[in-house]
Parts: sequence; C-alpha cells; structure tokens
Amino acid sequence: MSRYSRQMILPEVGAGGQDRLAAARVLIVGAGGLAAPVLPLLAGAGVGHLTIVDGDTVDVSNLHRQTLFTEEDCGQLKAHVAADRCRRINGDIRVEARYQALTPANAPDLVTGADLVLDCADSYAASYVLSDTCLVLGKPLVSASVLGLSGYVGGFCGPAPSLRAVFPDAPDSGASCASAGVLGPVVGIIGATQAQMALAVLLGLTPSPLGQLVRFDGRTLRTTGFRFDAATEPETAFRFAAPTQLSERDLIVELRDEAEAPEAVHPGARRIAPEQLANHLPDPTTRLALCCATGLRAWRTAERIQTEWPGEIVLVAAATS
Repeated sequence: MSRYSRQMILPEVGAGGQDRLAAARVLIVGAGGLAAPVLPLLAGAGVGHLTIVDGDTVDVSNLHRQTLFTEEDCGQLKAHVAADRCRRINGDIRVEARYQALTPANAPDLVTGADLVLDCADSYAASYVLSDTCLVLGKPLVSASVLGLSGYVGGFCGPAPSLRAVFPDAPDSGASCASAGVLGPVVGIIGATQAQMALAVLLGLTPSPLGQLVRFDGRTLRTTGFRFDAATEPETAFRFAAPTQLSERDLIVELRDEAEAPEAVHPGARRIAPEQLANHLPDPTTRLALCCATGLRAWRTAERIQTEWPGEIVLVAAATS
C-alpha cells in the first residue's frame, strides 16, 4: 500500500476508497490530448481496469498536446502506446487497448462492461453517441471538449441529466483542433479536471460531479461552472447511426459531393445536396439517414426539414472518433 499512501491518508479515500478504485472498470474513449493527463492519473491512482478505445495513430502534429507520446511513437497505434505507458506506471492494474473507432453500433457493448465512461475523443458525434448510450444503460459519463483557448468538462448520465439536456441543439461550429487550433496547456487543464471528476465519481465524493459542468478560459485563466441537476431531457433528438445499422428500407442520403467524398459513407447512398433535399423527401414511413463527415451538416439539414417532414431522421458521421 506504500504506492497509494499519499492518497489513502485522505479521509475521502482511505482503505475503503482505495478498494473501490481497484475494483473499478473505466472505459476511456480517445487516447489523444485529453487522455494524456487522464490516463496516467487514473493508472497512478490505482483504478483497477482501464479500457482504452482509439482508432488513430500518432502524428507529429499531436505531440504539442498529446504528451503521452514521443517522436519515436509517430505512426504507432495510439491505444497501444497509451496502454503501454499506463502499464509502465502501474503494473498492478489491468489495461486493455482496443484499436477501433467508437460507433453507434459498438458503443453499447463497450459501455455495458464499464462502471464509468470517460469521453476523451473531443468529437461531438462521439460525445452524443456516448451520452445516448450511457443514458439508456444508466452509466455515468464524464465528457470533455477543448478548442482554441477554452474548454469544458461535465458529469452526465447515471443519476444526472444527459449531454443533450444541457446541449440540445447542433453545435455552432464544426471547427476542430486541426482547423481552429488548440493550445496544449488548456487541454492539460481540462484533462486533469476530467480525471479528478472521474475519481470523485468512483470514490462517491459529495457533492457529486455528476450534474456539474466546469468551463476554463485560457485567455483570462478563469474557471466558471454551474450545476444542471434539474435540466430536462429534450422530447425529440436526432440520434446517430452507424452505416452497418442502415438498410435498403432507409433513404440514405450522402450530403457531400464526389469532390469532397469520392466514396459515400454507405454504398446504397444517394448524393443529394442539402439545399435540394426538400425535393426528394420520401414517404414519412421511410426512415431518412443523412450522412456527412462529422454529423454537423446532417444535423443542421435535419433541423431545417423537420418542420415540413414528420418522418424519422438519423445522422451518420463518417468519423465518430
């Protein structure tokens, strides 16, 4: 127990808390910038079982913020490298690496076996997929996002409202770290806060971080936050679907042209521009699947046509995580 003596001396942890951490199973989706502080901190704290899910490889452009990796790791699988780093920190825990992207199809199986889910993917499609899944399965979710010089982290689902209860509408921007930039220390601060929220959930600290959202502004170095325990779930929502969950009974629409996407998300998709979709709407008994790169274009298109077409709409993102 000398490994954990500095945290076990805390009345909030003790021997009982350390036992709870050792028995915990945590799913971490995304092994990039947010996971860089999350994973070592959870491994060092003695969280007994970590499952790391990521479908990407290390690139030199990651290194300024994804501090788990070195130049020698470029080209390697992020999930495998991150898992190896965690094992080197703590050989007494079990770390499982899964080289795969999160999708609406595999999310239920991944989430079912976890006591807690951490959304480190920094993809709003992945965030909503995880939130929808955790809400149904009753699993707590700690989700974070960073862009530019600011970010947020919040505790959702389980006994708390879901991500959709706080953010029911489509994001204002489709910007990403690649297109808008991001500063490494901001990612580190949000990731470390995410790790603290995770430990607080596992230890059962009060007040619970579930139902709380924290924002950090790297310009002013100010942290703000609020609780959303009473937030209500939206009556309707556009759910994400995987290409494998679509069938010939659906009208599958690829919103990107061939120049942008030479291969459509689904082989049965019809290419229809968003502004022309109103002229091609099917009978309302047919499900409409709108496909694009991130899901944002599909979501905004769905919002526009919902007022004139009452059928079911699902969103398909080419890259979920």
